[in-house]
Amino acid sequence: MPAVMSGGTAGVDGGGRSLDCRSFWKAGASETPSAPIREFHDALETGDFDRARVHPKFLHTNATSHKWAFGAISELLDNAVDEICNGATFIKVDKSTNTKDNSPMLVFQDDGGGMDPEGVRQCMSLGFSTKKSKTTIGQYGNGFKTSTMRLGADAIVFTRAIRENNVTLSIGLLSYTFLRRTMKDDIVVPMLDFVVQDGQIAPLVYGSQGDWDSSLKIILDWSPFSSKEELLQQFEDMDSHGTKVLIYNLWMNDDGLLELDFDDDDEDILLRDQGQNSGASTKVQKEIIQQHISHRLRFSLRAYSSILYLKKFENFQIILRGKPVEQINIANELKFKKVVTYKPQVAYDSQVVSAF
Repeated sequence: MPAVMSGGTAGVDGGGRSLDCRSFWKAGASETPSAPIREFHDALETGDFDRARVHPKFLHTNATSHKWAFGAISELLDNAVDEICNGATFIKVDKSTNTKDNSPMLVFQDDGGGMDPEGVRQCMSLGFSTKKSKTTIGQYGNGFKTSTMRLGADAIVFTRAIRENNVTLSIGLLSYTFLRRTMKDDIVVPMLDFVVQDGQIAPLVYGSQGDWDSSLKIILDWSPFSSKEELLQQFEDMDSHGTKVLIYNLWMNDDGLLELDFDDDDEDILLRDQGQNSGASTKVQKEIIQQHISHRLRFSLRAYSSILYLKKFENFQIILRGKPVEQINIANELKFKKVVTYKPQVAYDSQVVSAF
């Protein structure tokens, strides 16, 4: 039963799908799909789906708030850090492979509290946030959508939760590719729910069985997975609760190369177009600058995530490509330290003029 709300890259013919434009900064332009998928367009127009309406282009427009890909990644790290209060002890960031076309996927997995069916629908909705505490980083219910859509055209979420002794599994697909290729004028987010009872996994149907089956068909046609069994396998490496986000059809640069470089360093994820020019005039200066954290954080996710949080975690780790990230206090890395005392100046005799 899709919920409606509403960016691609490596293409997949037959099993998977992709956008015609593979560059993030060009993907929001108006275009007529080269091969509109009419079967989905017609089926969705006649379906009675649970939905909230927003035009698909807003997904892309919203994601442009992240000019820098690492800024988008930090949003997803923040979501996991916010789950520390629910027992989260790690966030894993890694690369996986889309078996339909052998393209890379970016994977985020945490062991936080997970989301029940209602929670995952709120996560997929724009501007809805249940985070009321002043200590949480995310507050406005927008980070998941902006971050995933900045990194790739499509994202699929797997989440497992325990609420009042009920164990649920939920899957949601946020696919800019699907929305554009089927010419949708609002955002359809197919979702599936399961309940675990006596060790057995059974579909949890909130609407009609027809809606549930339609959601399954859309997810299988537009995700990296080909069967319900493959979808459920994604929960096998989770503990009793947690969330996994797979981002695929990752964006490319203007040269047709992936923005994110997974190959140069097996323990890191690099930004391909960043940090190549240090601005140094001599070889020695260049080496010093290139080794410093202030330079490396521009293109190295390991360096960037090491200084992202000023307060050191006690029982939580960022695990990047299988290796924990060592936190660094950025203040200790400053070369020229200077303390400036802030003294606000208040003009008591100033006047405020309001105009309407």
